[in-house]
Amino acid sequence: MSPLRFSAACLAIVYTLLPALAFASALELRGPDGHIAVQLVPDAAGHLGYTITYKGRVVVEPSPLGLTVEGQDLGADVTLGAAKRFKTDESYPILGGHARAIDRSRGAVVPVTAGTARTPWTLEARVFNDGVAFRYRVPAAPDRPDAVRKIAGEATAWKLPAGGTIWYQDNLKRDYESPTRTALVADVAAQLKPGAALMSTALVRLGGEPLYLMMTEANLTGYSDMALAPGAPDTFAAFFHNSPEGWAQAGEIVSPWRVTLVAADLNTLVNTDVITNLCPPPSAALADADWVKPGRATWSWMISRAPKLPEQRKWIDWTRQLGFEDYIVDDGWIRWKAEGKDAWGCLKDVVDYATSQGVRIWAWTHSKELLTPEARAAYFQRAKAAGLVGLKIDFMKPADPWWVQWYDDTIRELADARLLVDFHGALKPTGRQRTWPNDLTREAIQGREARKRPGLHDTALPFTRFVQGPADYTPTDFRAEELRGNSYAHELAQAVVYTSPLFVYSGSPADYLASEAVELIQALPPVWDETRVLPGSEVGEVAAFARRRGAEWFIGVVNGATARTLSIAPGFLGAGEFALEQFADDATKPDGWVHTRRVLKAGDPITCELRADGGYVARLVPVRDKDADASGRRDPHGSTRTRRR
Repeated sequence: MSPLRFSAACLAIVYTLLPALAFASALELRGPDGHIAVQLVPDAAGHLGYTITYKGRVVVEPSPLGLTVEGQDLGADVTLGAAKRFKTDESYPILGGHARAIDRSRGAVVPVTAGTARTPWTLEARVFNDGVAFRYRVPAAPDRPDAVRKIAGEATAWKLPAGGTIWYQDNLKRDYESPTRTALVADVAAQLKPGAALMSTALVRLGGEPLYLMMTEANLTGYSDMALAPGAPDTFAAFFHNSPEGWAQAGEIVSPWRVTLVAADLNTLVNTDVITNLCPPPSAALADADWVKPGRATWSWMISRAPKLPEQRKWIDWTRQLGFEDYIVDDGWIRWKAEGKDAWGCLKDVVDYATSQGVRIWAWTHSKELLTPEARAAYFQRAKAAGLVGLKIDFMKPADPWWVQWYDDTIRELADARLLVDFHGALKPTGRQRTWPNDLTREAIQGREARKRPGLHDTALPFTRFVQGPADYTPTDFRAEELRGNSYAHELAQAVVYTSPLFVYSGSPADYLASEAVELIQALPPVWDETRVLPGSEVGEVAAFARRRGAEWFIGVVNGATARTLSIAPGFLGAGEFALEQFADDATKPDGWVHTRRVLKAGDPITCELRADGGYVARLVPVRDKDADASGRRDPHGSTRTRRR
């Protein structure tokens, strides 16, 4: 049975409609634990606004809501009608940092009338224990249900308390592949180039007692991608950088969810399910799709660029030796030729050999080959005939409404063809992987292909981009010339700290197989049952994670630009003894490590001496034998062994 099958107890979302309450001018809604509250209050001029508090502390100051349709700001001169309240309480399987997502929220569907014409529309709101979301729903005209109307933008904004720090990407590259930057919230506008804005996954640490807030969106479909334009002090407004003149839309208008994540700590932030909770569940067929399987992949592009036909069996053999599930044939295969065979025939031969070795094959394609339903149907048929399990689709255009809808149409048609997908040069995920579980991953990140990045970038990503959804970072390159200051342990830790259900390694399989870390690499899964962000983690400084798969735990620490000592108390292990295998930084050189094995009790601390741009990785396996080594085997030399490479 597929891991994506819903349990009978949790199959449907539970909406409990409470007696309607009339709010002529205001509405308050609290999350299930009561800590987060949102107040919907028209301001003195009658414009709809909201405020968010956490345990009574204001985290979003009075800020506007509204959508401009046919020249009318539907947030202006509003009256709120009788709100229908509801709650959600369910869980569902998910592929990522934990095995099951939890959806508990309190919500309201609020009728709104706007302007002198009393134009009707609906505001939907949901409050979770770790976030707030709104969306706008404007009905089609009863007498003209297919009428086209122009959306000119939104009034939606976030006014933040003074004194915060922000981590962000600018929007100069619309493929989400700009580097991570940081600034005081008050200074970010001055730091941007003229006319630039922020991409819409921006993380803020509020001043005073630590509290984290993320501004983003969920369930983006048939709409334009949202950026964040800094305006008045400490204020960011929804801005549609790919559709600055607006766009036309027929029928009912339903916006994406405007999301504010609120987390008291980094563990809560990383483990949020809000973004996927705001998306529809998959169909019954997709929920039970046994062909939707995560995997680990080798990839030749970083090593040899365009794939060479005579080398493909070697790459498949390496993949099998590593125990990985997948191999990606990247850009260039379409130029393959062999006697009596075109590129597709050559690809079919590669797939046939891979199948005989228990390896699945993905192939790269350019989005220009897939612009119409007819072109997609023909291409997907050829892909299935060749035996491919999935496609890596690249070079999409900036995500205006046409391209946003293209993603959804393409994923749906891939699902019909029983094909998986990895989008590159892509729009960020917005939780739609819940609806379309065959959408295993997306790039939408400045990854290892950009070579070494500053420590700020690597150590911020687990708390920014990866909160938004899985990312194809393509980590872990052991070639000395590509380290550029990163340590071996830093590169290996990326494979623990970063998450993607299709986990693509960028390095040479020969290097992995020759490494002392080969058994650990072979044991690392593509998805996890549980994730803990460890104390000592700081956005942009150090990311320390513990992740569990089954009974085994892995620890990964990605360090930034400053050397430090980190002490880890592994209380998450529970009772008993654990065989510990660890790879720590070698203080004398980046292209080496200190490799040790010993038996550890849950109360025993682990001390990590981290060099600048360094890291640490450990595997912990429950053992019943005090003389067992970290792989569970008996060690005749005792409980501790140390090696320095």
